[in-house]
Amino acid sequence: MQTQKLLVNGGRLKKELETFADFGRTQNNGVTRLALSEEDRLARDYFCTCCEELGMNVKVDDMGSIYATLPGIEDKPPIVIGSHLDSVKKGGRFDGVLGVLAGLEVVRTLVDHNITPRIPITIINVTNEEGARFEPSMMASGVLSGKFDKQEMLKKKDSNGITFEEALQASGYAGDIRNRLEEATAFLELHIEQGPVLESEGLAIGVVEAVMGMVCYEIEITGESDHAGTTPMPMRKDALFAMNDFIQNIRTELNKLEQDLVYTVGRVNVKPNIHTVIPNKVVFSLEARHKDAEVIDDVEELIRKQAEAIMNEGDCQVQLTKMWSRDTVWFDEKLVTLLENSASALGYSYKRMISGAGHDAQFINKIAPSVMLFAPSKNGKSHCEEEETSWEECEQGANVLLETVMTLLK
Repeated sequence: MQTQKLLVNGGRLKKELETFADFGRTQNNGVTRLALSEEDRLARDYFCTCCEELGMNVKVDDMGSIYATLPGIEDKPPIVIGSHLDSVKKGGRFDGVLGVLAGLEVVRTLVDHNITPRIPITIINVTNEEGARFEPSMMASGVLSGKFDKQEMLKKKDSNGITFEEALQASGYAGDIRNRLEEATAFLELHIEQGPVLESEGLAIGVVEAVMGMVCYEIEITGESDHAGTTPMPMRKDALFAMNDFIQNIRTELNKLEQDLVYTVGRVNVKPNIHTVIPNKVVFSLEARHKDAEVIDDVEELIRKQAEAIMNEGDCQVQLTKMWSRDTVWFDEKLVTLLENSASALGYSYKRMISGAGHDAQFINKIAPSVMLFAPSKNGKSHCEEEETSWEECEQGANVLLETVMTLLK
């Protein structure tokens, strides 16, 4: 006879998600809870209170990340569950916070059933994942993994000139470096998909096997400014037209590469940006993402070739600056399989996926075996007030976490 599966309290999870949405809720039912803001501080305070009421030991590290630990019978590296509580400006109610509160619900379920885990369970809230107030994104996990230099991160400023270090001290969450996560049995991060795939395929769970690699360039094209009415077309050095040619041509070439390659021109600055003056400078970004390093290499080569082609025409100069890049991070295969088994045991439909967005798990993966799972996003919306994941889908994601934890505890 099959024993009944232990399940989370979906109503309680819903209630907490709505409670946390009040810390920065916007007029259109979104959330603005920038890292180390007053809204973030209030959310942190409430999170710590919830954890302490469960008998968890709460600690904070030197980047402000919070670790709440339910003691285990054996003194072994913990199972760590979590994500982030900060949001972008006018973001949604589920991005990041779902992963933290699902961890809280897993612990609450164990406490409800008087289950003392064999090994400790830790819930983590990682500081400044979004990078919406202080760039870069995934700042604290980047410092934790050695990707970013702590002293450089402390000096990062927001739009008001406040440094990360100043905001951290003012928040009351400047902790001790000795509290940093150093090892774990596993790190599990539940997150909304932030894309349309699961919903379009009618699936409940995305088992994330990797975070895809990417590269981002800043491209500066320099021409000459002249009068828009008196300069003949053949005599112009129009930086904006050159950018247009660059984008059109490289789009044609990039489309010849792998079908699952994605690329974006997300930022454009034109100078002098006056309608009667021929643009003399355009600076724009071009980023591309793919799981295979060879494809990213091909993208970079095409960018270089297109820059040369523009300059060979003799009208404008092109300067390329590689802003950043990352390799594809493959998660622990045993944990990926374990998530699949958990979803299957619960009767939930699922598929393996590769995340196009970056997440803390990709950096924590350097410290401990890590894995992610996705809950569907309605219409693929995220980082906006329209972001929506149904309460049932949130509950299902939390149940997969719980089932996975129970297996790890055996």
